[in-house]
Amino acid sequence: MATEMANIRSTTGTVEVDGTRYDWQLQREPHWSDSDGWKGMTVSLLEQDARREALLEFPAPKRLLKGLPHGRLQIDDATVVRGVRAALQAGWEPMSRGKPMVFTVDSEGN
Repeated sequence: MATEMANIRSTTGTVEVDGTRYDWQLQREPHWSDSDGWKGMTVSLLEQDARREALLEFPAPKRLLKGLPHGRLQIDDATVVRGVRAALQAGWEPMSRGKPMVFTVDSEGN
């Protein structure tokens, strides 16, 4: 049973950045849009006990642009941590009120 659990890919988690905990959740996997072509995955971030969410938009994987199969989704805590840092540096204020802020990041979360 433990082996089965190890093979399940995670679509949610919690990371710690500079002593603050952030919950993350996969909002959307890469998909085809008739108006925009391939769109990458979107991950939501929320500082624990905060109000304002950040959305990280990743580019579409190159394999999709080349017409190759989807393959397995790759996201890890290190990528999410880089995304949190990028959003904070770009002006995300988790304790403020308002609509979620959207940030476009590279495939590494920067």
